[in-house]
Amino acid sequence: MRRRLASYGYHGWVGRAAVLILHFVPNLTIGAPVIESLRKHTRAYLDCHLMVTNPLDYVEPLGKAGASCFTFHVEASKDNWQELIKRIKSRGMRAGVALKPGTPVEDVYPLIEDENPVEMVLVMTVEPGFGGQKFMPEMMDKVRALRKKYPSLDIEVDGGLGPSTIDVAASAGANCIVAGSSVFGAAEPSQVISLLRKSVEEARGNN
Repeated sequence: MRRRLASYGYHGWVGRAAVLILHFVPNLTIGAPVIESLRKHTRAYLDCHLMVTNPLDYVEPLGKAGASCFTFHVEASKDNWQELIKRIKSRGMRAGVALKPGTPVEDVYPLIEDENPVEMVLVMTVEPGFGGQKFMPEMMDKVRALRKKYPSLDIEVDGGLGPSTIDVAASAGANCIVAGSSVFGAAEPSQVISLLRKSVEEARGNN
C-alpha cells in the first residue's frame, strides 16, 4: 500500500484510513494494525473514520497505532460523546464527528459548541459502507449551514467525490475531501488528486 500511494503522487495532502465493522456496516477495511504499519513509513495525516456502534473500544488501539484523527458517528454516540472526545484527545488525536445523510445537521451543533469540541465534521454524501456510490448533492445544504455557522471549522465530505463533483463540494465550504474510487480507479491518480486539491484551494481563496 505504501508503494502504491507513493506512485500516485501521494505527498501528505490527504491521508485516509476508514475503519468499518459489522455493527454498523458490513465490511471491514483498514484497522489499527494497518495504521501502525503505515505510520512507520509516513508522516501523512491518517484520518480514521469509524462506522461502528462502540467507538470507545477503538480509541486506545488507534491512538497507539499512530492515527491522526478519530472520527466517530454522532448516531452511535448520543449518550457518551463528551467522554469519547475527551479520550480521543487524551490519546493525541484530533476528534471528528460524522453524520449520515438522513441525520439532521443540527445534531452535531452541540459537539462543535461544547467547551471540549470536535475539531472536524464529516458530512457523508452517500450512505456509509460501500465505495462507488453516487454523490448526493442535496447534502451540500449541510455543508453550507456548517460553513456559515462555523467559519473556521474543518468540514469533510465523503462519498462520490471526483472531478465531476468536487467543485460543488468545495464551493459549498468543504475543505477536507475523501476520494476513493475516483482516485484509485483513475488512469492517472496523481492528476485527479491535483485537480481535487486545486478546486478546494481555489474555493477557499475566493471566500
